[in-house]
Amino acid sequence: MKITPLDIQQQQFKGKLFGGLNPEEVDSFLQAVAHEMENINRENAILKEQVQRSAADAEDFAQREKDLRETLLAAQKISEEMKNNARKEAELAIAEAEVQAERIVADAENRLIQLKNEIQELRLQKAQFEASFRSLLDTHYKMLSINEE
Repeated sequence: MKITPLDIQQQQFKGKLFGGLNPEEVDSFLQAVAHEMENINRENAILKEQVQRSAADAEDFAQREKDLRETLLAAQKISEEMKNNARKEAELAIAEAEVQAERIVADAENRLIQLKNEIQELRLQKAQFEASFRSLLDTHYKMLSINEE
């Protein structure tokens, strides 16, 4: 039997012949109230235990969420550092490649100057050879001409 606060307020006991209350009704009502209070206390204890478990679970979840957030932030920081390091390494590699390219171009330009100088010297030698050879041919021609006369 469920007893509500209204039931308790409205409970009336029948009086006996001489105006007293019926002790059996009072005892019965008190037993019902005691039983109901026992149930309420038991239910209250169960609910308190559930509240404590729920609070502990909520605290555990809050700690896990905090840990996950910290882990995520750390991962983002590491990711940014890795990106920055990769960017710096790429910039360094590009700078080294540019220096090497400049060195190659400078070497090629020096080789070009050297080859132009060699070509010029060979042309000069050719001109000297041609002049010497003409002179020799002229000399031999003159000698042949003299011998024929």
